[in-house]
Amino acid sequence: MSVSDYTETEGLPAADREPYEAWSYDLASAKLYIPRLDSGQDRWFAAALSSEKGKAPSRLAVFAEQPQHKRWEMVSVVDLDNHKLPDVALDREGYATAVAANDNKQLAADADLLRTAVLDNFTTGGTNTGSKVFAPTKASKRQVKVNSDAATRFGDQGTSVFDGADNRFTDAYALKTADGGALVLFSHTHTQTDAVAHSGLQINPGKEDRAWLHDVPRMSIQYTFVCNDAATVPAKAEPSRLIGYTCARTDASGPPVPSWSHRA
Repeated sequence: MSVSDYTETEGLPAADREPYEAWSYDLASAKLYIPRLDSGQDRWFAAALSSEKGKAPSRLAVFAEQPQHKRWEMVSVVDLDNHKLPDVALDREGYATAVAANDNKQLAADADLLRTAVLDNFTTGGTNTGSKVFAPTKASKRQVKVNSDAATRFGDQGTSVFDGADNRFTDAYALKTADGGALVLFSHTHTQTDAVAHSGLQINPGKEDRAWLHDVPRMSIQYTFVCNDAATVPAKAEPSRLIGYTCARTDASGPPVPSWSHRA
């Protein structure tokens, strides 16, 4: 996701590039959730972060140790829709409890099911898994709206369809909450394919697409998005709540219109 930001910026003319602003957070108000882990377990922790001192957290991040690189890395960051965080269970010494994010029979949904539900929100508007797994929240409603907006984006001139895609980022993280459920952080990948309704029409890439599509008119364009998601999951058989998600376009491709193909 970070690399794609650089790629997109490098495709813009110098005049269109906005000055880079490093994202930072207030260290004093950061809330760290450090799980007590057994020997041999992968080491990680979650952090609720605020960009301003005294402000409620606006982002939830996961930092994981990368032994092969001999360093810690931020492997996930989610913009929160609701700045009221779930009550993470802490022991007497202040440590959080890590629980299995997948194949956990103590939870109403695991990371794989949550991922399937999120993809359903994008691909069908939540008709299938999405509306069954998630109670309506700002985050889930935004995903459903992305799907409904796509249906009318081009009118009768074209189509815009979402689909799931191969997901390289299958790691997921979960912390026990005070109600016996869990806060689950995971990632997903989806595509958006825009296509003209018939020959004679073309899609003109926007300037933000230039790094991948080079201003060449296309018959169709498939965008790939990598996203980080956060949800609270109850212990009982009740709906989960999507509390935030953050996406980045990481690729775009598609066949040029015939006239450009002949020039090439």
